[in-house]
Amino acid sequence: MKKSFLSILCILVSLVTTQVLAAGDAAAGKIKAAICAGCHGADGNSMVPSFPKLAGLGEKYMTEQLRNMKSGERVVLEMTGLLNFSSDRDLQDMAAYYDSQTRLISGAAEIELIGISSPEEALSYGENVYRGGNMTTGVAACIGCHSPSGSGNNPAGYPALGGQYAGYIEKQLLAYRRGERDSGPNALIMRGVAANLSDKEIKAVANYIQGLN
Repeated sequence: MKKSFLSILCILVSLVTTQVLAAGDAAAGKIKAAICAGCHGADGNSMVPSFPKLAGLGEKYMTEQLRNMKSGERVVLEMTGLLNFSSDRDLQDMAAYYDSQTRLISGAAEIELIGISSPEEALSYGENVYRGGNMTTGVAACIGCHSPSGSGNNPAGYPALGGQYAGYIEKQLLAYRRGERDSGPNALIMRGVAANLSDKEIKAVANYIQGLN
């Protein structure tokens, strides 16, 4: 029942969203995004797994997150103070630039999971969570919001996850599960999903997402 509610909520947010899509200038954003290149790469493909890839992430989602970080609604220590002198137009332009870039796919790793004997089984387990959720515990499938290919849903503000670093995905899911990440209109959906994800499921689905494209 809870799984169905979350799936319906995800769809409703997509349908009733009235916020106009960000209309940033990607060309202008390339220059403004120079302050981000040290951590996220000049083209949004971070070389360090602790820093998320921004390329192709989704303009609306990225604009929203930048606004939340600037206002302090979402606290990311590495971003503290970096956006203080950026206007809202700057944020939209940077989001547009990074969204226009092509994300490089990291590829799933060979991982071990408790009770699973091979990397192939571990990858399949992660795929099952991503595509089917867990009916027993009420976990909704990720594809409802983030699409089967991991390309997200830009009009609804759902980010593209495919190819993102597994460590970053895992960190965010744990933050949602603990209630530490609660900013933005879609946080309620993610907290509801993550609340019933086990550590094993989080690790598996994060690794599957890392190779998804």
